[in-house]
Amino acid sequence: MKWYFYLALKQLFPSGRFISLFFVVANIGVMLGVAVLLIVQSIMNGLGSEIREKMADTDGHVRIHGSGIIYDYEPLVQIAQSMPEVEAVAPYAEGLAMMMGNHIPQFPFIKGIDVFDEDPVVPLQQYLKGDAVVDDLDDERVFLSSGLARAIGAFPGSTIELYSPLMLEKLKRDEMLLPRELTVAGIFQTGYNEIDENSMVITLRLMQELYGLHDGAHGITLRLKDRDDAEAVALRLNEMLDSPFYATTWLDRNQARLFILNLEKTVMSFINLFIILIASFSIAVSLFSAVVRKTREIGLIGAIGASSYQIAGIYCFQGFLIGITGSILGVLLTLGGLSIRGEIMQGIALLAGDPTIMQRFYGFEILPVEYQPLDFAITIGLAIIGSTIAGLLPAMRAAMLKPADALRNE
Repeated sequence: MKWYFYLALKQLFPSGRFISLFFVVANIGVMLGVAVLLIVQSIMNGLGSEIREKMADTDGHVRIHGSGIIYDYEPLVQIAQSMPEVEAVAPYAEGLAMMMGNHIPQFPFIKGIDVFDEDPVVPLQQYLKGDAVVDDLDDERVFLSSGLARAIGAFPGSTIELYSPLMLEKLKRDEMLLPRELTVAGIFQTGYNEIDENSMVITLRLMQELYGLHDGAHGITLRLKDRDDAEAVALRLNEMLDSPFYATTWLDRNQARLFILNLEKTVMSFINLFIILIASFSIAVSLFSAVVRKTREIGLIGAIGASSYQIAGIYCFQGFLIGITGSILGVLLTLGGLSIRGEIMQGIALLAGDPTIMQRFYGFEILPVEYQPLDFAITIGLAIIGSTIAGLLPAMRAAMLKPADALRNE
């Protein structure tokens, strides 16, 4: 070991003491900075992954659209089914309508699905609450989202009235179209608030009747074996389809939401990065103080033949070592803290007086976490670089001291 590295270690681990107070405090600062940054990034990754999965599941991986209502969609279904990446295909129709439940009006977003084909395309069964099953859906029964059911006080077995947009056309001709009386067959909750707050699922046949679509549909939904193939499949479909038909992916339809997710993670990471910078600043201040205290010692080292680079290496190496050990401790604190996140969330729920509050509002009981090696590498790299630079600044001051001036220092 080089003598200046050995001297740096002796200052961090002085004889007669297990470890120096400066080393402990500096490591705690770096550890907390790394842990907070990694915890935020891992939680944001987990939330983003959950939301992306639910977006893809509920929206369909790829959709085929036309310029309007598609009446002859069987050729489109056959084209989609011919692709090896496609797992399931089904037509759909969607739109807004008015409903009334317990004398409370609502305007839900309605999706009509083919009850025989849609389940493998949109995995509705996994989001249904209680004992409800997809087979309960028919032309006289509907599924309500949890937020919509809560807003009108509905539950499985409740009766609602659904008003068709065609009523306006009937009124223009002085005709009356009565609302459809339907039974709530089940309640679903995806954990994706935009869907859970105000959505309804009905059969495609009922949607065609309400909107006057006859045998038509608004589009075709495709579920892929691997959702990561969505862009490639959509590109190939667009080459195969004739105008006015075209394919879009769930990424295309949710660009704004995905941008916000990435922006939230970036902003939160940027804010928490200042914790590492504060820890680095504290290291620099402490090492500057050490340089001032050891001015005569530095002069003595220079007088016996040490070069400026060797003197600078003493303090630069200390900052580098603090960055490494603090980062390791920060990673361990991150993994340890997130491993007990379930117990932490249960405690928060109990304090709120509602053990199911997280499940009701966010769709999960345990905070989702996803560890990305790149995030760990960047955070650890920033911590080590920051700590090294923090040691470099006082090291440069020590290197600039002339031995004669340092020895005369009072």
